[in-house]
Amino acid sequence: MFLSVEEIVKHYDGVMALNRISLQVRKGTVKGLMGPNGAGKSTLFHLISGMERPDSGKIFFKKRDITGLQTYEISRLGVGRTFQTLQIFGNMTVVENVLTGMHSRIRGGFLSSGLYLPQIKKSEEIAIKEAKEILELLGLFGRWKWFASQLSYGEQRRLEIARGLAAKPDLLLLDEPAAGLTYPEAKQLAQTLSRLKEAGLTLFLIEHHMGMVMEIADEVAVLNNGELLAEGPPDMVKKDPGVIEAYAPRR
Repeated sequence: MFLSVEEIVKHYDGVMALNRISLQVRKGTVKGLMGPNGAGKSTLFHLISGMERPDSGKIFFKKRDITGLQTYEISRLGVGRTFQTLQIFGNMTVVENVLTGMHSRIRGGFLSSGLYLPQIKKSEEIAIKEAKEILELLGLFGRWKWFASQLSYGEQRRLEIARGLAAKPDLLLLDEPAAGLTYPEAKQLAQTLSRLKEAGLTLFLIEHHMGMVMEIADEVAVLNNGELLAEGPPDMVKKDPGVIEAYAPRR
């Protein structure tokens, strides 16, 4: 299995955030992770990306045990990440924001960079070309010289995904990419994510926008109170009694 989470447990000050969670993500697919607020979704992403460590259990990526590795180590193995809260640099240009996402794979020593040797210049030219190609894929090429703060909120969301793609990940974790988007923006994002899947990228996304998840996801997992309620094809999961109960309006 491409990504495998096995019996993961995580506590915070005695509160159970994740209780023996096991799930898988297959290569070349889109997996949706859903659940009410406080269900443990972002906590699971923190553990996969190395921002936190589980109390017990194992996480495997491409058959390698990545449990407890540092964030930069997991990134270099091919796991990218975006965040629920925008992390863009407003005082940098759009293309510069994308270039910051390439830091884990661009090599250059202090001396060669300081002297601006030919290989550094060539590497920079290639990086800028790749950044522009990513921006074109995300529909932002016409904004590449703009400051990121000049973009609309929906465009800033796409810029964060562009920066996540800059590291050339094999697996991209997307934490609520459609949060705050209008309906047309969410539709455009769904089309973009579908294109990324067609290009061979594996996506694992947290999303409350159920319509978008059901449209693009091959499989869906639902968490509630740190427990895995259901996992499987979207049509099956949305009919699950436990899922229906979790999303039912509280009176």
